[in-house]
Amino acid sequence: MTKGRKVVIAAGGSSGAIYTQLLFDRMLEISDQWERVAVVMSDNAKLNWELELGEFDASKYQKFDFYAKNDFMSPIASGSAQYETMIVCPCSMGLLARISTGVSNDLVTRAADVVLKERRKLILVARETPLSLIHIRNMKTVTEAGGIICPATPSFYSKPQTVTEVALTVVDRVLDLCGFELDTYRWNDK
Repeated sequence: MTKGRKVVIAAGGSSGAIYTQLLFDRMLEISDQWERVAVVMSDNAKLNWELELGEFDASKYQKFDFYAKNDFMSPIASGSAQYETMIVCPCSMGLLARISTGVSNDLVTRAADVVLKERRKLILVARETPLSLIHIRNMKTVTEAGGIICPATPSFYSKPQTVTEVALTVVDRVLDLCGFELDTYRWNDK
C-alpha cells in the first residue's frame, strides 16, 4: 500500500453506528496505509451514534479531518483533491437514492458524486431490510455507475462471540474492498 492514500468516510443516518465506530477504529489501526481520512457525518448519523453508542467523542479520532455536512468548500467536494476511495457506512436508502440520482444537496452526496464522476471507488454499506424494488433499482444504478454495494450483512464462519466481532466481519470486508492489508479471519486459510 502507498502511504499517500486519501479516503472519505461518510456516515449516513440509518441504524448501525457500531459499523462507523469500528470503521474509524480499524482505520486508526492501519494508519500507516493512508495519508488522509476525511469524515462527514449526517445529523441523523450523529443522532444514531448517541442513541446506539453514547456520546460521540471526536477527540478519539484526531488523525481524521472532520467536515460539516454542508461544507462545500472542503476538499472532498472536488475531484482535484484526489480522494481515491469513499465509504458510506452506514448508508440509508434515502441517501442511496440521492446518490443514485445525482442529487448533491449536502457534502456526503456531493463527495459521492465526485468519486463516481472521477471513476474512483465508492462503497455503500447499505443498512436496510427488507428492500423495495425502488431500493434495488437505486442499487443497480449506483452499481452501473461504478459503485459497490456492500450490505451490512455479517458472516459467521469465523464464529464471532460478541456483537463487536459480528460487526467487524462487515467492516473488515469493506476495508478488503478498499484494498487495505488487514489481519483478519480468512475463509479456510491454513
